[in-house]
Amino acid sequence: MGLFDRLKRVVGANVNDLINKAEDPEKMLEQAILEMQEDLVQLRQGVAQAIAAQKRTEKQYNDAQNEINKWDRNARLALQKGDENLARQALERKKSFTDTSTSLKTSLDQQTIQVDTLKKNLIQLESKISEAKTKKEMLKARITAAKAQEQLGSMVVSMNSSSAMAAFERMEEKVLMQEARAQSTAELVGADLETQFAQLESGSDVDDELAALKASMLPPAPAPQGQLPPSQATTAKPTEPIDSDLEALKRQLDQM
Repeated sequence: MGLFDRLKRVVGANVNDLINKAEDPEKMLEQAILEMQEDLVQLRQGVAQAIAAQKRTEKQYNDAQNEINKWDRNARLALQKGDENLARQALERKKSFTDTSTSLKTSLDQQTIQVDTLKKNLIQLESKISEAKTKKEMLKARITAAKAQEQLGSMVVSMNSSSAMAAFERMEEKVLMQEARAQSTAELVGADLETQFAQLESGSDVDDELAALKASMLPPAPAPQGQLPPSQATTAKPTEPIDSDLEALKRQLDQM
């Protein structure tokens, strides 16, 4: 392929692309109907002119027929009067109009066919224009719907859906964290109550044990007169070791 052919193809492709981009369907439909209406006007003018020519030819044909009939009567009259020469002249005039009438009849037949064809074309064009107008409204509605759908699609595409979903996920995570904190707080409150009750129960056990220990360390009740208490029969325990043991116990408790 030569350089000129390649350049021609590139230029043609670019021109076609520009034309396709410049074509607005709605405007093109309006322009097409305007052109059809202009053709309709011209066709109506053509039909009117054809009908006028047909009328003139028809009138000329009728006039020629009248002249034929007139000169035929004149020839008959001349023969009746015995003027054969005058009758011959009348027949010559009749023949002239007969030839004219024949030519006019041929033209009239052709014009009649032409007018009928133009009328049919006119009716068809009017029907096509009416159909085109209906289609134009339908196509305009479809174009409007398509544009709306395209705009909606562009809006959906332009929306940052991932960012919006990320925001929803963050909010959901915050709600979950808040619910977890609320649940943990409730558990801590319940645990604190359980601890308090456990302490009360443990404290009660210690108190009971302390009371029992105190009771066991109380001196025995005095014996009846005349009898010695069993404790007097034994040697009294020294108090100093007990005091030292008590001090050691306090120190152990302080270190705990």
